[in-house]
Amino acid sequence: MNTRIQPAVFGATGYSGFELVRLLARHPGAKKPLLLRRNGDSGECSDLSDVYPQLLGNGGFPFETLSWERMKNAGVDVVFFATPHQFSRELVPDAISRGFRVIDLSGAWRLKQAANRKVYGFAESAAELDNSAVYGLPELHADAIKHATLLANPGCYSTCIILALAPWVRAGFVDLQHGIICDSKSGVSGAGKQPTPKTHFVEVEGDFSAYNVFGHRHTGEMLEQLGLEGGSLQFTPHLLPIPRGILSTIYVKLAKPATVEELEQALREFYAGKPWVRVFGAARLPQIKFSVNTNYCDIGFALSPDGQRAVLVSCVDNLLKGAAGQAVQNLNLMFGFDEKEGLQ
Repeated sequence: MNTRIQPAVFGATGYSGFELVRLLARHPGAKKPLLLRRNGDSGECSDLSDVYPQLLGNGGFPFETLSWERMKNAGVDVVFFATPHQFSRELVPDAISRGFRVIDLSGAWRLKQAANRKVYGFAESAAELDNSAVYGLPELHADAIKHATLLANPGCYSTCIILALAPWVRAGFVDLQHGIICDSKSGVSGAGKQPTPKTHFVEVEGDFSAYNVFGHRHTGEMLEQLGLEGGSLQFTPHLLPIPRGILSTIYVKLAKPATVEELEQALREFYAGKPWVRVFGAARLPQIKFSVNTNYCDIGFALSPDGQRAVLVSCVDNLLKGAAGQAVQNLNLMFGFDEKEGLQ
């Protein structure tokens, strides 16, 4: 593109929102984002640098009260929602009806099946948008993303697990009847910025715990995107006492014995030309420290001696490839930029 686009952002004060603003502010194809809040929304700061002094010296990032007319006059091309899903369900239809393209980082529009959407408590009042929203996993849906009006940015756990499993599931390597076990661990920033009795430092430091067993909201995304039945995948998330990063250990039984070379080739061919997936293969397993503070998803695996069982290991930064970085990657596809723009 020859012209720079104008983004606007709701929810800039959260961890993902801050990362999003930081990425957009340095994106060569984007103007400084407008930061929005609704009239009446509480806020103790007038500028994002009051919350994140890291932004000082960049000319300020003031908040503006939502005005659709002001956004039109400012030439806003795309609106990001780094907000709770209830907020997105309320305001995104208005944004779409006024001609804005939307990239939503919440879970508001990710799910197609009504049974899966029930975990969020959504009414069917926005069923038309539910059906038209594009699931924003660039490695799987790049062509649809380019033309999307409403882009549903994937969940962090979902990104980590779907990208690891998709090549083998689609190639028929995985025995789906046997079932898949996904054991994932995330840093505390995945719980959001609002502290809770279970996520503040005193509770988390020195501990390691499982949560939302059989009930995590990202499970529906994994099932839908991988084309699996509900009973064929067990996802258990855990809370790590670190700020950020996700590591998923995924256990599969193979449909028939395979070699390391066959399994690695399937991963490398699937992600050929996909700049934000790094295939480690069987030579070395990924670690959180390799992908943290990057937009990469790192994938490796180990194969049992009999060639019948495999363990995939997948790592992402939950705030970047799992949230803000992937949102910018989707922006690049939607507006014709190089997929790596603003993310290197």
